[in-house]
Amino acid sequence: MYWFSKKISRRDLLKGVVAFGGAMTLYPWLDANAQATNFSESNKLGRVCSGLVNIRSKPSINAESLGVLYEDAVVVWLREVVGEIPGGMMNARWVETPDGYIYAPSLQPVKNIENSILENLPETSLGKGFWTEVTIPYVDLILNNPPARSPWLKEAINPRLYYSQIIWIDDLKIDADGEKYYQVNERYGYGDIFWANAKAFRPLTEKDLEPISPEIENKIVYVDVTTSRQYLTCLENGVEVYYCQISSGAKWNSDGQIVESWGTPRGVHRTWRKQISTHMTGGTTGGGWDIPGVGWTILFSGTGVAIHSTFWHNDYGTPRSHGCVNVKPEDAQWIFRWTLPTVTSDPGDITIPMPGGTQIDVREF
Repeated sequence: MYWFSKKISRRDLLKGVVAFGGAMTLYPWLDANAQATNFSESNKLGRVCSGLVNIRSKPSINAESLGVLYEDAVVVWLREVVGEIPGGMMNARWVETPDGYIYAPSLQPVKNIENSILENLPETSLGKGFWTEVTIPYVDLILNNPPARSPWLKEAINPRLYYSQIIWIDDLKIDADGEKYYQVNERYGYGDIFWANAKAFRPLTEKDLEPISPEIENKIVYVDVTTSRQYLTCLENGVEVYYCQISSGAKWNSDGQIVESWGTPRGVHRTWRKQISTHMTGGTTGGGWDIPGVGWTILFSGTGVAIHSTFWHNDYGTPRSHGCVNVKPEDAQWIFRWTLPTVTSDPGDITIPMPGGTQIDVREF
């Protein structure tokens, strides 16, 4: 078999406690010291990003089930194929693994890249620290200042950050075994502070933020939120220079009820704030959301509607957000660098007055 996480539910009972700095609770089989090296060295992997998936003998929901994997299981990603569209879904994409086929929307594309550790933290206008990107399938978080404050953290049995999330680092610690941990902080969040294996984080460079075509003033982002289309295109002087699939605001909830408030706002907008990373929260108890480390955020409507990176699904081409425009991490980064205003790593956040920055034209046909 080629999957690399135990086939267990994330809701399984805690079975062990390990102390670190007075504040750590971990599953015994998720040793943070070994975590960065426990995954396959295969170039491309997939992380199960829904509660449960079946491994099928063919790319069809009706094919024989060869096994079950739970959330955060990691598999080798051989290739993507076109298969049967399950009932109620829109995507025909499946992923072939050495052990069978998994429906692609439930599998986040990830890699396992360890990083050199930055021991001398740079000085910034807000003190020591730097922006980083998670480059392994997931890394466990060790709460350093309990009790938990964030809604997501209060619900999490095993809090983690996932591949492609962007987060702020502002300290370094070495444990008794010589293993190095970064202190994980959020510039915009509820105040929770964590320790995490330092090998999991790649420091962002100026190249990661380098503006694309800064000399071009006539830039427009067209977002087509039509259910059957779901794409975004970037134009320079009327010429398309970038295209990607999206997931816009969902039309219906899980019960099949129409939810008008989830729709992505139609019309012509302007970017008014950009953040390298932010903490997104909204909705109501039981039906809301609370997500840390959302990267490459471009706000363009109201107080929170944005184009941003997504790690919690791989269902692009299907409306499923609560109003934002979900795009792949690499697409979000490109759009972030291309749109105005320009953002630097210090402080990594800029707000501008109206008339705002790049035009965002949201359409439905």
